Amino acid sequence: MTWALRRQIIYILALVIFLSGLGYLIISPHLEKPPTCTDGKQNGDETGIDCGGSCPLACVSQVDNISVIWSRAFKVVPGRYNAVAYLENHNKNVAINKIKYRFRFADKNNVYIGKREGSAYIPPSGKFAIFEPAINVGYSIPVYVNFEFTEEPVWVTVPQNKIDQLKVSVSNIVLSGENTSPVLSAVVKNNSLFNIPDMDLIAILYDANHNAISTSRTYLQNVLGEESRSIGFTWPEPFYGKVVETEIIPMFNIFSVELK
Repeated sequence: MTWALRRQIIYILALVIFLSGLGYLIISPHLEKPPTCTDGKQNGDETGIDCGGSCPLACVSQVDNISVIWSRAFKVVPGRYNAVAYLENHNKNVAINKIKYRFRFADKNNVYIGKREGSAYIPPSGKFAIFEPAINVGYSIPVYVNFEFTEEPVWVTVPQNKIDQLKVSVSNIVLSGENTSPVLSAVVKNNSLFNIPDMDLIAILYDANHNAISTSRTYLQNVLGEESRSIGFTWPEPFYGKVVETEIIPMFNIFSVELK
């Protein structure tokens, strides 16, 4: 092989290597897709598959279960009851947009008398309640109430600044007519700049031993930022015990609120 031919081959090889490298630089962005939160792989800063890190979904393995503190049925009139589950989310900055649940009812002999199913949102951090109204049980009396979630939760991270800013207060709580037709009134204030499109307010009344003796619910629509509203709860019959403590729980879906 002559030197001229050898030099020509070297030039050709160098050109091939250069063009190959240039081609790789051009097409590699299309071959190697950047990690996303929906690619079915644990990559980037994720702590699980498509969860944790900068992904909106929180990993189930890193989230505490919701505690069911108690669940009970409260008589409204004979044959009709309201059911409440009192729960606690131990996680500070994750919430659930929607999850299905089920109440089941049994009489004093633990004989099944009915169920009620629904769906709810779970707020971040703290105690909250799920309310089911107007449950018809006929001549039965629901003594035992079981509450459970019927699907796996999908936990979503909520920005801490949103949690810190979204504060709703309840004041001027007044209960009257306990021995006839009870009425509970209060003032609710949205202490944030967020507009809350829908808000449920659940009232729970306690006796001296902190046993819940009755409950009710009311509803507000489109509570604007920094707005105050008057609310009221009514009962058709007197309570069977003396009310010494009242709790009103504002419930709203944190994922639906918007800055005004």
